[in-house]
Amino acid sequence: MTDQPQGAVKTRLYVESPLAEGQSVGLDHERAHFLRHVLRLDRGDAVAVFNGRDGEWRAVIDGFGKGWCSLTVAQQRRVQSAAPDLWLLFAPLKKGRIDFVAEKATEMGVSRLWPVFTRRTDPNRVNSDRLRANAIEAAEQCERLSVPELVEPLPLARALADWPADRRLFLCAEAGNARPIAEAMRETGPCPAALLIGPEGGFDQSELDELGKLPFVVPVGLGPRILRADTAVVAALACWQSLSGDWTADGGDTRPPFRSPTEPTV
Repeated sequence: MTDQPQGAVKTRLYVESPLAEGQSVGLDHERAHFLRHVLRLDRGDAVAVFNGRDGEWRAVIDGFGKGWCSLTVAQQRRVQSAAPDLWLLFAPLKKGRIDFVAEKATEMGVSRLWPVFTRRTDPNRVNSDRLRANAIEAAEQCERLSVPELVEPLPLARALADWPADRRLFLCAEAGNARPIAEAMRETGPCPAALLIGPEGGFDQSELDELGKLPFVVPVGLGPRILRADTAVVAALACWQSLSGDWTADGGDTRPPFRSPTEPTV
């Protein structure tokens, strides 16, 4: 046994399994290795688990085997709550920068990550498994109760073909007829929303012309400086969260302490 305090929770894990008291959860080789050899946990130690549907639960390690680990779900720590209804459409970036986008967008509360190919997008392929892994790791770290939905990458025109009429798409444009982002968001008010961030080279002018004709598109500007695409993601998300998202909520933090020696033991 480790010297972890009885009942303490040392880490959070995202799992696909249903979660309820007494439920058994099996972990794959990668997660088993992480718990046993990186965190040096052992049978009887506790972790927090969540699946995006059933809230967060305290679970206890039953044991390890060759390439596996089993847990038993014990007590619920937090009930499930809804994430902000915000989509992020973005042109794929090179490896390190797209990892940054997935991580920061998850931390900022995005509910859907949607890579879209524009006329100047480079690269033209997306490693969806890597993108999802980055989103899961970020969700575990930032203590949100869900992982953003990852949508199959599509050309921008196809992504917008069946766009829901009630969802505003804030087009972050570097030039043209774009209003300050805060002004546009205040005027639009709370509603289902999405942000569209272009590639490093910016949108092609013909794309901006076509987007400007769509009734659900609201062109917005991010200030006088030209931002890198990954910086623009964080800036736009911060504006939306501060004006319409869960940053505007006045409730206190109801999360239990991450290491809580007073939680009931099993």
